Amino acid sequence: MGNKRKKQAGTKAVTYGAMGLLAAIFLIPVLWVICSSFKAPGELFSWPPSLFGRQPSLNNYILAMEKGDFGRYFANTVFVSVMATVFTICLNVMAGYVFAKYKFAGDSFLFAMVLATLMVPLEVIMIPVFKVIVSTHLYNRLWGLIVPAMSSPTAVFLARQYYIGIPDDYMEAARIDGASEFGIFTRIMLPLAKPVVSVLFIFSFMWRWNDYLWPKLVINSKAKYTIQLALANYSGEYSVDWNSLLAMSVISMIPVLLVFIILQDQIMGGLTAGGVKG
Repeated sequence: MGNKRKKQAGTKAVTYGAMGLLAAIFLIPVLWVICSSFKAPGELFSWPPSLFGRQPSLNNYILAMEKGDFGRYFANTVFVSVMATVFTICLNVMAGYVFAKYKFAGDSFLFAMVLATLMVPLEVIMIPVFKVIVSTHLYNRLWGLIVPAMSSPTAVFLARQYYIGIPDDYMEAARIDGASEFGIFTRIMLPLAKPVVSVLFIFSFMWRWNDYLWPKLVINSKAKYTIQLALANYSGEYSVDWNSLLAMSVISMIPVLLVFIILQDQIMGGLTAGGVKG
């Protein structure tokens, strides 16, 4: 028995050590970017390299905010990410709830059609969606980035699978007490789905925050740039201000990191939602 425990302890140690090494490999470039954002111009490519430089300062961040108008781009991205995430959660969680708890003619076929859209590459529908955006006068508007992101078949699937695992007894008890169907959803079923809602919030916010291709197609006014567009276009005619660019990159990491830290306790419950069986 003692040898078995020692073997298990050794296996755990090797596993955790390998996981720690892998995490360090992924984190080293990120940490290097953060440390380099405090370096003075000319120290970024100096040899031998130093962690923070000889005189670390916040000048790069100040320059990025003033010269690069990064505050405007940050506000644009926050607006797009928050609004798209809120609408994505509201619409798709409700759709998943309906597919899970209500029976109607053609419900299985309709859900199969929703899942079928997962197999359609984004490049196939990009041009039709772009034409819709232009025809509805959403081109070069921030709402042109928000509206197409509201529909997510992945979110519908995760919400449906999660709600299938919740007993119908909650709904029946609420109906006996006289609650409306909308009241049952908002007051009972939606709070019970907090884990999957948290995961959808993280994924949707991260996708919208890091999106580059769709904003590149829809936005042509510099005043309406998102962070990713600003980072891609933050260069001079003959050179790139790498120090300010690194500072902007570090700032762009903070919101996603904060959202992840705040909702991390809900992640595992939400990620396993797809494996729940009714």
